[in-house]
Amino acid sequence: MLSVRKDILVQSYYTLIASETDLASRTMLNYLINNKGFEVTENSSGIFESKIHKNVKLYVSELELLSLEDIDADIHGSKAIIFLSKHESTKKIPTLTCHSTGNFLDNAYGGNPKEIGLCYPSLQKNFMKRINNKKSLVPGYELSIEATHHGPTSLLCPVLFVEIGSSYNQWTDIKAASLVCDTVLEVITLGFRNCVKIGVGLGGSHYPAKFNKFLLESEYALATIAAKHNLHLIDHSMLKQMSAKSIEKVTHIVVDKKGLGKERRRIMNLISHFGLEILSV
Repeated sequence: MLSVRKDILVQSYYTLIASETDLASRTMLNYLINNKGFEVTENSSGIFESKIHKNVKLYVSELELLSLEDIDADIHGSKAIIFLSKHESTKKIPTLTCHSTGNFLDNAYGGNPKEIGLCYPSLQKNFMKRINNKKSLVPGYELSIEATHHGPTSLLCPVLFVEIGSSYNQWTDIKAASLVCDTVLEVITLGFRNCVKIGVGLGGSHYPAKFNKFLLESEYALATIAAKHNLHLIDHSMLKQMSAKSIEKVTHIVVDKKGLGKERRRIMNLISHFGLEILSV
């Protein structure tokens, strides 16, 4: 794992991945092709490049994003993968979200069981801070990170899902698509300073409001986040994996104490012996 991290940190380009099966993904793909100069490369089916954004490659798949576990050969040498995705929820609230990948138990939505995907905390933080500064461009949308969930989980470079939700009207919204794509490209093109303080998160809901506020307002970035409904699956081995699956060194365990539910006593005892500094939000 350490050798993979070192290799990743010196790579020079990022990969955006879109899927033809995903309506929001197609909306973002069309925006990138029509407005950002992305064109298919010669003799390379499914790979688009732009003369404007030379450190970005755009990969288009006919498969669902959550199932793309076998694309390492196609994107070899990428610093990180950013999946352009739709977001679904039963309440259908207009929302822009982002999150890392991983499964704490089974793999109902892609990836491998009990496997956490590799993440890039500072990339997520900088995307969130930049898009938060421009969210007035899409009034009516909420902005939130999500707790870690679904695949892919086994890719060899870090993964970030950026999503538009939560129903047809948002998936086809060109204003939302342009905001998400422009923000991603700004982060990649302008670059960012990696955070020194990196935490794994424990507790809260799937849309962890306290962690969201903490990410936007503090000097910390967040790696894997386990929501309250998954805390019964967190043991020493899983916590160790959550800490290891970051290309940046995890320095803290960040807990939502009021959001630990019935697992509070066990979790607090577990992390007190883990060897990382504990921070409560």
